[in-house]
Amino acid sequence: MNTGDPTRNVVLVHGGFVDGSGWRAVYDLLRADGYHVSIVQNPTLSLDGDATVTRQVLRLQDGPTVLVGHSYGGAVISEAGTHDKVAALVYVAAFAPDKGESVGSLIADPPPGVPVPPILPPKDGFLFLDREKFSASFAGDLPADRAAFLADSQVPWGVDALGGRVTEPAWRHKPSWYLVAADDRMIPAPAQRAMAERTGASVVEVPGSHAIYESRPDAVADLIRRAATGR
Repeated sequence: MNTGDPTRNVVLVHGGFVDGSGWRAVYDLLRADGYHVSIVQNPTLSLDGDATVTRQVLRLQDGPTVLVGHSYGGAVISEAGTHDKVAALVYVAAFAPDKGESVGSLIADPPPGVPVPPILPPKDGFLFLDREKFSASFAGDLPADRAAFLADSQVPWGVDALGGRVTEPAWRHKPSWYLVAADDRMIPAPAQRAMAERTGASVVEVPGSHAIYESRPDAVADLIRRAATGR
């Protein structure tokens, strides 16, 4: 779909436990470069519901679009990215499920010794991260007050979203880029590398936590620009 001209539309999709406001620094950098940037506010109740909301935002774009997902947002863009306006996919420390896989199935059997996300037992159908372990696991390279705010403003993540299975992964049909967060303690870097390799993505690796879209917005924006120009 990319004809060689830069794609000027970008849609950003947040992951679990946080909302779209964390994209602000990436948004500002891309807007300064003349991109039209939209941010999806996922309800995070189910994968199907989040994919539907993402497609609604994609329908509003006026041309080819780079679709970007962080963490669980990678499952969302894998499901919604088959939309005909999507020219490229960008995974930012994100899950990239194959057909029939879910985030839940991808994290079900972690290798011995790797960091395990401090997800508390479900309550009333929703998941939270342990507040006391949030900073070290999710946002280790953010200022302490910002990490504390994220911990205290967590978005409840629906169990149905965790278990939602991808039907036809968009990365099998669209060119992909992947940013590996080398110091991630939510999705360990080896798992990110394996998913990136499986998707055939163009990969960059950057030191940073799971919150790399906030701590290194320059690197994230740069990869999105590369996807927009097909580099």
